[in-house]
Amino acid sequence: MFTVKTNICTYDTFAKFAEAFALSKDDLVITQSFIYEPFIKALNLPCTFVMQDKYGMGEPSDEMMNNILHDVKGTTFKRVIGIGGGTVIDISKIFVLKDVKNATDAFEKKIPIVKEKELVIVPTTCGTGSEVTNISIAEIKSKHTKMGLADNAILADHAALIPELLKGLPFKPYAFSAIDALIHAMESYLSPKANAYTKLFSTKAIEMIIKVFNGIAEIGENYRFEHFEEMLTASNFAGIAFGNAGVGAVHALSYPLGGNYHVPHGEANYQFLTEVFKTYYKKDPNGSISDLNKILIENMHIDKYVADTNPRLIYQKLDELLGKLTPKNHLHHYGMKPEEIDSFTESVIATQQRLLANNYVFLDKEEIRNIYKALY
Repeated sequence: MFTVKTNICTYDTFAKFAEAFALSKDDLVITQSFIYEPFIKALNLPCTFVMQDKYGMGEPSDEMMNNILHDVKGTTFKRVIGIGGGTVIDISKIFVLKDVKNATDAFEKKIPIVKEKELVIVPTTCGTGSEVTNISIAEIKSKHTKMGLADNAILADHAALIPELLKGLPFKPYAFSAIDALIHAMESYLSPKANAYTKLFSTKAIEMIIKVFNGIAEIGENYRFEHFEEMLTASNFAGIAFGNAGVGAVHALSYPLGGNYHVPHGEANYQFLTEVFKTYYKKDPNGSISDLNKILIENMHIDKYVADTNPRLIYQKLDELLGKLTPKNHLHHYGMKPEEIDSFTESVIATQQRLLANNYVFLDKEEIRNIYKALY
């Protein structure tokens, strides 16, 4: 019913983490220049460092991974330490595998998926949750889509939560990553694999995230600086929940948008959240979505009587709250074309059954198409 195999620890500063983990020449550290310069450089650590941002910005891709693999070929290391957001984490997971010469082979499982190195993950956003999941996602450029590798071989042995590392995160990526954590919690709450254990983590994550969002909406962007630890913890809780119960249609429908138009993961997911949940509610308002809506009503301070008479108000209020952090866009804003409503629908059905299996209710082809059409 429930598993957490990763050892989770927390440190006030990166320096304390480096000391506790005795970082050495046997460590391959994958990070980014804007994290390395202010938090790591002064420590003069003897590790082998790879700056992921030198291989391209944005979402992880097989091309990015293969270029790094080429450059570290011949380097001896016993641990992989990923310090960054979702891109760095997804890349780091692949680097613990035995005999990886081409990242695409790992995602297509053309090679045995065998763990060879110890993996330590330090998230520097408050949304991925990937530090406690067995999933790596990458854009496979030759196929114009994203693929996921889900295997316990890529679970982190240790995850370290360090609030200090969020200080340099600009507000927009902070907002999109935090919204992604909320989506992880909401989708996993409705998953057919959800149970009393996973719902504990989903519920607490939702409560913590919305509380911080309410503060930002009322006071402003700087409110986040006082609550980095809460958001890191909430993101971790959501990661634990979806690592056990899975996520569904919100993630599935976002992948063609991300793969074709390079929309960052959290931003792409955000576009689909409420429309998918409206569709779920229309099909079956009496299942676990009813319990989830009660959680949203309580934490967004919506009048219960008004919400009972107009349940769709819940999603309207959620859109309004998230819109105060960052606006939601029409899909054509990213370059999507009208004819892609059909091709994206076909792509989701053909390539995302792993995620669609976690849907609250079954969505047929026409329902998926209508979600794209409504958001276009």
